[in-house]
Amino acid sequence: MTSATHRPPEEILLGFARALRAAGLDVTADRERAFLVAASTVGLEDAAAVRWAGRATLCASPEDLARFDLVYAAWFGGEVGVRHGKDAPPQVVARAAFDDAGAGHGDGDDDDDDDALVAQASTTEVLRHRDVANLSPSEKARLARMFGRLRPRAPRRPARRHTASRRGEVDARRTLRATLQRLGEPGPVQWRRRTERPRRIVLLIDVSGSMSGYADSLLRVAHRYVRSGLPVEVFTLGTRLTHVTRALTARDADRAIVAAGEAIPDWSGGTRLAEGLAVFLRRWGRRGMARGAVVVVISDGWERGDPATLGEQMAQLRAIAHHVVWANPHRGSAAYEPVQAGILAALPHVDSFVAGHSMAAFEELTEVIARA
Repeated sequence: MTSATHRPPEEILLGFARALRAAGLDVTADRERAFLVAASTVGLEDAAAVRWAGRATLCASPEDLARFDLVYAAWFGGEVGVRHGKDAPPQVVARAAFDDAGAGHGDGDDDDDDDALVAQASTTEVLRHRDVANLSPSEKARLARMFGRLRPRAPRRPARRHTASRRGEVDARRTLRATLQRLGEPGPVQWRRRTERPRRIVLLIDVSGSMSGYADSLLRVAHRYVRSGLPVEVFTLGTRLTHVTRALTARDADRAIVAAGEAIPDWSGGTRLAEGLAVFLRRWGRRGMARGAVVVVISDGWERGDPATLGEQMAQLRAIAHHVVWANPHRGSAAYEPVQAGILAALPHVDSFVAGHSMAAFEELTEVIARA
């Protein structure tokens, strides 16, 4: 029998609740606790009862039930297609242990499984939460295929122009013009509202030696943004600043990464964040690229130069940008503390400080950008 890595039941159940939240269900901390209590009450050895306990505690409306079933099937290896009638019998779902891709299933003693609900999270779901710097070559190849699922969205900004609308502010000109056409007879009030346009996104990606384990994945994220057609500009930071937007326009991600690598002269070199930011602000930022934009700095914060200078450049960036996001791969660790001098100097001028170490973190980053 292939060996498997067993997780504590409460960790599995909490992971399932958080997967539901990621799928759009309003799973609060109180509902998570209610789910754990209900699962413990019905008994973890009864998979069907635990499932129905989850439906009762984690779903807030009938519309949530179908989505619950889909996430449950993906997380625990069950099947979709549950009847929602009052006479619908509980459905027993398949149970297995956490295992690696390609692990076989042999005959074994089922008594151990009766003590706890041992679930099988799909290898894709497990890989989403792994730190990309610690993946094997085969895992990195599988992860590279997952970047196609990223759906970048641009934040919106009000445009200068107005359009006719059923609500909003009074359109005095159209109202007066319509009144004159009726020879002064009063008529309905005309309304207008501002249209919206996508806000520019600027990605500044640290490709220095300390970020070498993440650089490939971060450029794949940037490639998804460039290929999305959104107003995006991409730069790399190391010992110098490099504009790589054009290199990332290739349709194939691997070719785009190779083209970007050929354009970056300081890949895996030193770190001069302050100097790179100064060049960006002088040549592009103040001239309009960063004005009103969402600027994303992706770096671990290691700075060879004076941290105070980095703080000054970040302050200037924050003064012209609409929203500044700093994504740090080490932020994904539970034990992380922002103690690096560069991070300490930059944080006062950052609007959102997020993780950037896994596919799940990249998905969260896209949401932060879209809501900025």
